[in-house]
Amino acid sequence: MDLLDRYFRVRKHTEAICSRLQTEDYVVQPIVDVSPPKWHIGHTTWFFETFILKPYFMGYEEYDPNFNYVFNSYYEAVGNRVIRTDRGNLSRPTVIEIYRYREYVDDAMAGFLCKEPSADIRELIVLGLNHEEQHQELLYTDIKYILGHNPLFPAYDRNYVSPKVNRSDASFIKMDEGVYEIGFSGDGFCFDNELNRHKVYLSSYKISPNLVTNVEYLEFINADGYRDFRHWHADGWDWVRNNKVGSPMYWHMIDGQWHAYTFHGLEPLKLNDPVCHISYFEAYAYATWRGLRLPTEFEWEAAAAKFEWGKAWEWTESAYLPYPGFVKAPGAIGEYNGKFMVNQKVLRGASEVTSSGHSRNTYRNFFQTNLRWQFTGIRLAK
Repeated sequence: MDLLDRYFRVRKHTEAICSRLQTEDYVVQPIVDVSPPKWHIGHTTWFFETFILKPYFMGYEEYDPNFNYVFNSYYEAVGNRVIRTDRGNLSRPTVIEIYRYREYVDDAMAGFLCKEPSADIRELIVLGLNHEEQHQELLYTDIKYILGHNPLFPAYDRNYVSPKVNRSDASFIKMDEGVYEIGFSGDGFCFDNELNRHKVYLSSYKISPNLVTNVEYLEFINADGYRDFRHWHADGWDWVRNNKVGSPMYWHMIDGQWHAYTFHGLEPLKLNDPVCHISYFEAYAYATWRGLRLPTEFEWEAAAAKFEWGKAWEWTESAYLPYPGFVKAPGAIGEYNGKFMVNQKVLRGASEVTSSGHSRNTYRNFFQTNLRWQFTGIRLAK
């Protein structure tokens, strides 16, 4: 696909995700981890203005110098920024103004891409497009949190179709001990944290071909799993008690029946769907209760060709760390992944809202152990 065509395809898809929102939905930030949709719209635009147009498009005039302060996310090298907790306080610039900003930058990018960019700039544009596709997934998760914590539980899109999952009849897949190659190889795009490809030794293990379902997780709840400290890490047990957690996010007991908030609104819980929106703490506790464990990210990748994945990101037992030979890119782009390689657990696979092309078996997602607004689930190993 031509780079300009791909640019506008990605940019239009972001706007399509937001097309079902009302103006008021764009501004809400219920918690620090959730950014207002209008901030995502502005930030993904700021990326192209800051890293492509300003340094490389001769004669480009910055739309508004204040927007660098408003829409910079975490790039220390680019300057000061609004702290993350204050993104929801930005009633100005307005939604209309941010869409004008987006149109202004898109027009400039169309002019810039009339000529084939150098290989280095093309690589940076492709990174920007993958960055925006990551924010498309975050838009879905953030919109779900915003609407799912509205007391009226409004629907995001009643025509939304959740993908089906084919379940295997097998219990566990046996993997032999040996040396396996891990990490990205071949042509095409990958993020820097997927490099370098390297060998790891794995003892023999077994891994489930299926994700844990809601009905299976209900057994843990009904067995008082949330009230038995023996299944939990110390930090997890503190998290449960301090936050009075007793079920996955978006579950609600109504008239003696479990319901869950979905993009359709509040619905009776679908028992055979994979359990979703749980923290690492909960995933670990459930696995321990079952007498099993979570796979490491290397065990997951070595076996990934043998099972289906893509309904929910899957917690692993691996800390998010650099691969051998990992090197940060120079400048601000070097802040993209490396600076977060601490106090995080790796998630593997993909979710039902993951952008196309981001569900390769070497993709390394990562989040803190207490977070569950992402589409996160459980695959067991032993």
